[in-house]
Amino acid sequence: MTEPLLSVGAVETYYGPIQAIRGVSLQVNPGQIVAVLGANGAGKTTVLRTISGVLNAERGSIRFQGRDIRNASPDQVVRMGICHVPEGREIFPLLTVRENLMTGAYTRRDRDGIARDLDICFGYFPVLKERSHQRAGLLSGGQQQMLAISRALMASPRLLLLDEPSLGLAPLLVTQIFDIIRRINQEQGVAILVVEQNAHIALKTADYGYVLETGRIVVQGDCVSLMESDDIKEFYLGQKDAGVRGQRRWRRKKIWR
Repeated sequence: MTEPLLSVGAVETYYGPIQAIRGVSLQVNPGQIVAVLGANGAGKTTVLRTISGVLNAERGSIRFQGRDIRNASPDQVVRMGICHVPEGREIFPLLTVRENLMTGAYTRRDRDGIARDLDICFGYFPVLKERSHQRAGLLSGGQQQMLAISRALMASPRLLLLDEPSLGLAPLLVTQIFDIIRRINQEQGVAILVVEQNAHIALKTADYGYVLETGRIVVQGDCVSLMESDDIKEFYLGQKDAGVRGQRRWRRKKIWR
């Protein structure tokens, strides 16, 4: 059996005295796309920040390629092969598009590989090449999201952490972004852990999914099974006739592998 690329076991993370995630366990296999769904405040962003080293886990384990990375610094996590595209993009608005992209490659010394990956990013998002000498702060929201994803790719990661890539984007642009996410996974072999409120497109794109509620994983399963679940249809896909309303019945059941 293939060893998971990323394995998170019973992780607990706090903001001061407030516990944000409670015993979260999940895994991402090589080449897999995994989605984490949940409402605002469920702890989705905290999970990604804990994996990427922005936050420290109080308890539990985080292993990447068999190596313990719990409480490693963000810089160490990037060098190991995990890149985090945060919610809100967090590009450098006063730097040019090209300069932003090159900051993503700051851990690398292979000039030929950097040039190759720059061309790959421009292939996925041609508008970035057209505007490579423009200040990034002048890009549209969708173009900034393209830049944030490309900047992460410039680090040549094995795992991408994507936090709400659809946030604030028009539906057509959301579809385009997720099409590229799928291509990156298939063509570059990069595994992806994506946090997303747009459950429909996340489940269509991913292989496996977890639902997070008040800091806990309450249901998990392959995305085909999740999309057929009455609970998911009702609470995340907006199909209100799917089941008994007003009850989170997945508290008493789980969809396993």
